[in-house]
Amino acid sequence: MTSTAPPSAAPPEAGSPPAERLLRSAAKLFAAQGIRAVGIDQILREAGVAKASLYSTYGSKDALVLAYLNDLDQADRNRWAQAATEAPDELTKILLFFDLATKAAVARDFRGCLYANAATEFPGIELEPVAAHRRWLVQTVAGLLADAGARDCDNVACQIQLLYDGALVGSKISRCTDPIAQARAWAAERIAAALT
Repeated sequence: MTSTAPPSAAPPEAGSPPAERLLRSAAKLFAAQGIRAVGIDQILREAGVAKASLYSTYGSKDALVLAYLNDLDQADRNRWAQAATEAPDELTKILLFFDLATKAAVARDFRGCLYANAATEFPGIELEPVAAHRRWLVQTVAGLLADAGARDCDNVACQIQLLYDGALVGSKISRCTDPIAQARAWAAERIAAALT
């Protein structure tokens, strides 16, 4: 999953702890400009904290990047889980991934999947929070398919993830939500076929 959601970062409040201000500022900057394009000094200025706070809390920019991705993953899981509580059935819960991606694409000005963006910036390195998020998406979809009585749940879940990935790339390149809407429709068709 992409981040289906806009970064959880809100402007850091002066009274919040330095670690939180660093994480929120980094999330905002990484999502807007890219991880490698953002320097430590820029994060420190945005957060309004001293360099010592970064190193005492996170140890390095690399550790801050992992904290950002872990925070993003948890926020996306929570956002989906909250939305899923109001969904009437498993199909709707699966399609929520696409619905949330549509909202996030517009909110982030079509910057694409934050997980894919991060993975692109670190070629040859598996970022565990990115891998964990992708596993969660596939496992969640497969579990929902199984609950609905679908056949070949793991394979169908992987196909839905591929549709989802392609939709986010297409949305980023075309700067519109049409690819997400089309992928959502194809996912619904694939789920219906697995249920027959």
